[in-house]
Amino acid sequence: LRQFGRRGFAFVPTELYGRTDAAADAFVALSASGQSREIADVMQEAKAYPRLAICRGADNPLADITGAVIAMASGADNGASSTGYTGTLLALGMLVDKIAGGSFDWARLPEAVERLLADGWESTGRAARLLGGRASIDIVGAGLGFATAGEAAMLIREAVRIPASGWDTLNYLHGPMESQDAATGLIAFGEDREVKIAQDVAGFGCPSALITRRTDITATEKLAVIVIPALGNAIADGILEIVALQMVVADMQDAAGLTDISFRYRQTDTKLKPWSPTEL
Repeated sequence: LRQFGRRGFAFVPTELYGRTDAAADAFVALSASGQSREIADVMQEAKAYPRLAICRGADNPLADITGAVIAMASGADNGASSTGYTGTLLALGMLVDKIAGGSFDWARLPEAVERLLADGWESTGRAARLLGGRASIDIVGAGLGFATAGEAAMLIREAVRIPASGWDTLNYLHGPMESQDAATGLIAFGEDREVKIAQDVAGFGCPSALITRRTDITATEKLAVIVIPALGNAIADGILEIVALQMVVADMQDAAGLTDISFRYRQTDTKLKPWSPTEL
């Protein structure tokens, strides 16, 4: 939205408890299930403002609270909400275009994803082998790549059970990278300073992966390079970034013997509906 000159802000729902009046003039609420308690609380509080939910379907409490919903129909998912995340991004990208007058041809995206799925398994598989068994993994990116880094960290924690953290690219240089060594790992998303971070950390002996649209970066013994298509739309490019990461995590998950696992530490008070041991 800000790239189109429109004001937009991303919030964690709990930041807005008691503060919705000072936050925005309208709200888009994100919850794949439509059952998350904290976003429902905030949308109840913001009832004086226009509200729209983006959910997997239309029959859920959040959609009832907001009174308007985009049912993204992302289909079957796993505990780490892979299709739920990519479906949310797609719905957001199309919504932003409608709000701000964008003209991106979203029909280009499926072909680009198919191309990545057809051609990317060799490089993503090498990244998975480098990153498997790490004590921890840092993920860095800037702009929308920072959001991708945060989702990547959660996906690695949930699906591979390796501690992982997402960092803004330049913030990462101010000290967080000091913990990197031969026992840890790094993933970088981007074309700018992220390239040098990945190369430098690999040079320190820390296995690293670079997910980038650049085609001039050479892989090394400790650096895997995954080249993704460039579509020129921030959210469409973000979908390609996370699909590449999902491919890496899929191989890591299989190698760790964690395929089709469910959460170990489910909590009983995070959803509005009764808790189920098998529910996403």
